[in-house]
Amino acid sequence: MTGKIYLIPNLLGESLPGQVIPEEVISRIKKINYFVVENTRSARRFLLKTGHPLKPDDITFYEIDKHDHLSGIEEYLQLCLAGKDIGIISEAGIPGIADPGSELVLSGHSKGIDVVPLTGPSSIFLALSASGLNGQNFVFHGYLPVKSSERIKRIKEIESLSSGNKQTQIFIETPYRNMALLYDLLKTCHPSTLLCIGSDITTAQERIRTMSVKSWKSDIPDLHKIPAVFLLLKK
Repeated sequence: MTGKIYLIPNLLGESLPGQVIPEEVISRIKKINYFVVENTRSARRFLLKTGHPLKPDDITFYEIDKHDHLSGIEEYLQLCLAGKDIGIISEAGIPGIADPGSELVLSGHSKGIDVVPLTGPSSIFLALSASGLNGQNFVFHGYLPVKSSERIKRIKEIESLSSGNKQTQIFIETPYRNMALLYDLLKTCHPSTLLCIGSDITTAQERIRTMSVKSWKSDIPDLHKIPAVFLLLKK
């Protein structure tokens, strides 16, 4: 029998697996011995938290090449074709969304390998559901440009798209650049534009708040090095 590709949800913060990942998913993870990961060290820590029955050194990890996401895919798929299940573990949240796992998934489909998404936390969708913004019409942009002038130009484009399509715009940033992005949002967007910021989602420090840009200017949060999701809607 052909093995399957399991998309394994990782933790978003320092919570325990049983607090945010269903027990039946954890039971499924414990039966997999081959994992494709972004970072072996953090993947080992995650599996230890799930109570995986094998010692981390007895589990086979394949690390995704950060510069060539297609490298090694044939090797991974041969495991499935030989009857072995493999699990893809993202650094945080669900694989295939804002991470490099999608290439392996697509290649698996081309070979008729079943792909099984497992239930778990996604900061993007948790923030959207809690934002009060339009959940029927939205778009995820991933990361905005790093250079401030280019980022401001993109923010203006995104705000215009939101206004014209009545569409929620979702984006993220590397945590150490969160404040630069926030300041550019506050000085660029119209005062009445709604901005939701979700930070430390699923942890004890979770904070999800939607306010106008004008209101945020008098209540600027400290997001430095804190995982966050930004959502914008101009009505």
